[in-house]
Amino acid sequence: MTIPDSGCVMENGASCLPCTPEEEKKIVTDLRNESERNLKEGNLYFVISSSWFRKWERYVGIDGDENLIGNQSSDSRHINGASSVVAERPGPMDNSDIVENGSDSDGKGNDIQLRRMLIEGQDYVLVPQGVWEKLHGWYKGGPELPRKMILQGVYHKKFDVEVYPLCLKLVDSRDESQSTIWLSRKASLTELFQKVCAVKGIEQDKVRIWDYFNKRKYAQLSVSNKTLEESNLQMDQDILLELVDGHQSSKIGMDSTGNDLALVSLEPSRSPLTIAGGPTLSNGHSGYRSNLYPGSSLGSGLTDMDDGFDACNSARKGEKGGLAGLQNLGNTCFMNSALQCLVHTPPLVEYFLKDCRAEINTDNPLGMHGELALAFGDLLRKLWSSGRTAIAPRVFKGKLARFAPQFSGYNQHDSQELLAFLLDGLHEDLNRVKQKPYIEMKDSDGRPDEEVAAECWKNHKARNDSVIVDVCQGQYKSTLVCPVCSKISITFDPFMYLSLPLPSTITRTMTVTVFYGDGSRLPMPFTVSVLKNGFCKDLLLALGTACGLKSDESLMLAEVYENKIYRYLEMPLEPLASIKDDEHIVAFRFQKKEIGKTRLVIFHRWQEKAELFGTPLVTYLVADQSSGADIEAAVSKVLSPFKKISTAKAYVGKENGILLDGLDEECSCSDAQSVENAELEGTSCTDLSIPLRLTDDRVMNFNAFKKDTLFESGKIIGKLLRVVLDWTDKEQELYDSSYLKDIPEVYKAGLVAKKTRQEAISLSSCLDAFLIEEPLGPDDMWYCPRCKEHRQAIKKLDLWMLPEIIVFHLKRFTYGRYLKNKIDTFVNFPIHDLDLSKYVMSKDGQSYLYELYAISNHYGGLGGGHYTAYAKLIDENRWYHFDDSHVSAVNESDIKTSAAYLLFYKRARSESKVEAGEASHSHSIS
Repeated sequence: MTIPDSGCVMENGASCLPCTPEEEKKIVTDLRNESERNLKEGNLYFVISSSWFRKWERYVGIDGDENLIGNQSSDSRHINGASSVVAERPGPMDNSDIVENGSDSDGKGNDIQLRRMLIEGQDYVLVPQGVWEKLHGWYKGGPELPRKMILQGVYHKKFDVEVYPLCLKLVDSRDESQSTIWLSRKASLTELFQKVCAVKGIEQDKVRIWDYFNKRKYAQLSVSNKTLEESNLQMDQDILLELVDGHQSSKIGMDSTGNDLALVSLEPSRSPLTIAGGPTLSNGHSGYRSNLYPGSSLGSGLTDMDDGFDACNSARKGEKGGLAGLQNLGNTCFMNSALQCLVHTPPLVEYFLKDCRAEINTDNPLGMHGELALAFGDLLRKLWSSGRTAIAPRVFKGKLARFAPQFSGYNQHDSQELLAFLLDGLHEDLNRVKQKPYIEMKDSDGRPDEEVAAECWKNHKARNDSVIVDVCQGQYKSTLVCPVCSKISITFDPFMYLSLPLPSTITRTMTVTVFYGDGSRLPMPFTVSVLKNGFCKDLLLALGTACGLKSDESLMLAEVYENKIYRYLEMPLEPLASIKDDEHIVAFRFQKKEIGKTRLVIFHRWQEKAELFGTPLVTYLVADQSSGADIEAAVSKVLSPFKKISTAKAYVGKENGILLDGLDEECSCSDAQSVENAELEGTSCTDLSIPLRLTDDRVMNFNAFKKDTLFESGKIIGKLLRVVLDWTDKEQELYDSSYLKDIPEVYKAGLVAKKTRQEAISLSSCLDAFLIEEPLGPDDMWYCPRCKEHRQAIKKLDLWMLPEIIVFHLKRFTYGRYLKNKIDTFVNFPIHDLDLSKYVMSKDGQSYLYELYAISNHYGGLGGGHYTAYAKLIDENRWYHFDDSHVSAVNESDIKTSAAYLLFYKRARSESKVEAGEASHSHSIS
């Protein structure tokens, strides 16, 4: 594909601007689309500051709801008639806000350091090389920040732009000086040697390079095609440079204490036997420990050395196990937090500390050939060895990057996403089912729930049978109802954890102004709470309750835009997502018997200025044939609440004891109507002369009509008449037009009381929100077998069976294009005696009381926050705080905070499923 260059070239060779901002947008869009169709490793991308790029997007007309490849926003219906504001053209590209001060460059930006902890979309954007060249040609500026695309993963491949290359600190053993080297984590050890020799100006055959993690010699690196990532080299770690001379050429090397250091392989042992071993013992040297697991060799000792700060501290007598920290390897606090919660899960500790090698499934195509389970088991045993030595989980992180490339690199990630991957990966690596049978799922077809649930669980266990299923999996009932044909579908599905929405994240507050079509009251705004994924029928139901709608009355929703009715929201299944917070929604209240009659819409226009104002009014003409006088009478009636009533006349209403809000002197609607009919200047409604004209849907053409003009209902197109009321000085004297103007938006930020937003919520209210009946989202529709169409079905979840270990994920994060938001609301959760019995439909005699034993916490904002964990040592009934390498005791009263993100509960007073599993592999879930 060839992208046309619409720019010109000036005498100095620089490109001038394209003709229009729209043309810039099209060129960039085409280049981005072409790049996405040709993804391959090695492609160049460029980092651009989001602050500058957003200015450019506004300049070319990309709004906040439109993505970077130029898809039009779904909210573009108000463009007609609206004045467009052209944003100012941005100046030169400026990346100064995303680079470290004092960064050096080789002229191509390769050595310029980005500030750490930047978030894509929020702090920077990535554009392909072709887009950068165009933008740089048009705007100049910089600095230039090229980054290469790499291919991540073993079984699940993933393209990723390496925004942060690997930073290594080169320590020269001759003078202990340090140099910084930047290389791709996909670079080979050969490339590392070449870079080091180039920096130091020495020949390659005269150097020896060591993995010098934590200032310890872990392994001598050798020239090979092995990547730096495969060699477990971490961001910002040290590597040691030594020169080889005649006296040292045959010597392997020494550790920091002067002891001889054995040369070890960088590849950890893959023997399944290593999972069965107990805690390792130190030989007294900090740089070398023998692996005493059955069947392992000295060559696999790197795993132990790679995971410890100081081996000699690991066997101190009298110290409790399970109190070792995990070193942060560069934004890995999310991993450390989830791991500490898992390695303090009592059934998993019991399982991995015993001989479970027979259950390693190396042939499961859905697993990781047992490697993940081996690495996790090895790490768990180290953490439970006596002592408080912090562990550096480099090998485990390497396995994670291989099998889950989304966690590779050094960006902050989500502890819940890691937990989900680990539980699923451990299950597949430990699945006792070697050959999964094909099972055809049956529909419920009205059968008893107990029968269908048991059948679904049996089918699930026929393909999935592991310690994770035994301990962590439950079952819920899912009911879908078609909104069109009422077809009901019931399924029973397994779950590994429950993601609970905070109530504020599934509902929205909407303000709608109700107008009374019979002219009985002034318009009144009502604020209601509805499901975000709900429909207009849900809004009407909530609104009807709020305004006291009677059984013989009905409401009709409409959107008002530029003093016209832009659209009627008459479809009950119209998604509420189509209504934006800044729109003006009204509801017209009528008698049900009027529906189907001729609808009369009244627009308001200042006669002197000839411009529309206010909110149109809607009423109905009930007769089959109406005259101009009937229209005038209907308009007069619907305007009646807006009449300005003198103090003397208002007194009549007060005598009847009924007051009307909104008038300077309050009176009832019915009395106000009586006053205007009987007392206003001695005239009746039909005698009033109201300046009305017929108009069209655009309110552009106007035609006069007389009182005796006849309008037959059957001849009115669409049974819809539109008239415009020209407000003269007389109308302004008679009516208060302020109630027609300035109706509130659907939602106005800041109007909700702060107290409401800051109130604590309970874990039970989050469970209620999770189990509430709600419609599916428009992007998640269900195929109805009866309608043969995809429908936005109504979904209801119910808990059927609960596992021994239950994990609650509090959904604190919300995501948008540029906005990633965290909800810091405090969720009050019980530490003891969490009773879930009222939520469980299947009464199987199990205890549904649960005890909290671990928490994954998240502090700060998304992307730049920090994860820690609380975990309880069951044997000593004491809580500890795990903050990466640091472990400290904590009072139970201090573990409940607004940072709680994942809650881990274990069933109280229940027999261990693991013990039951030793007798039989046919397990019950609860």
